Amino acid sequence: MITVPDGLARATVDREGASGAAWIARLPGLAAELLERWSCAPAGEATHGGVGLILPVRRRAGRAAVLKVSFPHPGNVHEPDAFEVWAGRGAVRLYERADEHYAMLLERASPATLAEVRGGEEVLTVAGRLSRRLAVPAPPRLPRLSEQAAAWEEQLRTDAASLTHPLSARTVAAALATVHELARSQPEVLVHGDLHPRNILRAEREPWLAVDPKGYAGDRAYDGGTLLKVHALTVLGGADPRRGVLRALDVFTEAAELDRERTRRWAQLQAVQAAFGGRRHGFRRARTGPERDRLTGYADRLAEALTPG
Repeated sequence: MITVPDGLARATVDREGASGAAWIARLPGLAAELLERWSCAPAGEATHGGVGLILPVRRRAGRAAVLKVSFPHPGNVHEPDAFEVWAGRGAVRLYERADEHYAMLLERASPATLAEVRGGEEVLTVAGRLSRRLAVPAPPRLPRLSEQAAAWEEQLRTDAASLTHPLSARTVAAALATVHELARSQPEVLVHGDLHPRNILRAEREPWLAVDPKGYAGDRAYDGGTLLKVHALTVLGGADPRRGVLRALDVFTEAAELDRERTRRWAQLQAVQAAFGGRRHGFRRARTGPERDRLTGYADRLAEALTPG
């Protein structure tokens, strides 16, 4: 019997309620069914990501792989589509997919992540180079980031007016300008959608491989915003937070061969969205309490640091 990690069970039930509890109850049997379908055997203890079970397995002839089964959610639909397009270029390979179960059989990489590298500029350089490799034409079936622009604008205006927050009018206006000027019309490029150091794994076939894509079509500078939102935690506590954030932006955009100003604007928008979103419903790692407040304050500082004076 496959054992579901306690952390995955608790997080799923806390987030999804009764439907999450029902899915957790079905998960061991579902995983066993998929192992039989794909002729695999467990090869280690199950772990988990933010929304799914990850089980190391052995395929025919002893080949290593991982079974990933995610909670059914619209945000997980296009992960296998992204892997198919990349076909192992900068990302783990997709061996099998069962879309009806939100399940995949994937190439196994190391559990070590880019987040464990101590050199901040090395992290940014690796992520930037990987971002450049992942930038390929997007297939028609992927959702377009531009389709979210109207909802982004409405939510920004609602949050700015209804929430108690310290963001300046200039900071909110800059985020709205990005929605108008960049978000409504975007390139047709495959965007990872959640590219941060914990979603970049050490590997043997290539030094680093991406995992856990959302799979959008849009402006790849969007991924720079996601990365900087996470990385900035390491620089905002320094003597000159704004300088640290802008230096991180420089290093990443140079490695990624991205326009610096365009990436800054996407990062600023995402920081404002995080500041408001944290106040509305918390963060994955802290829904309420002092940690939620700390992360919300961090998003505030990042948003202001990325807003031109």
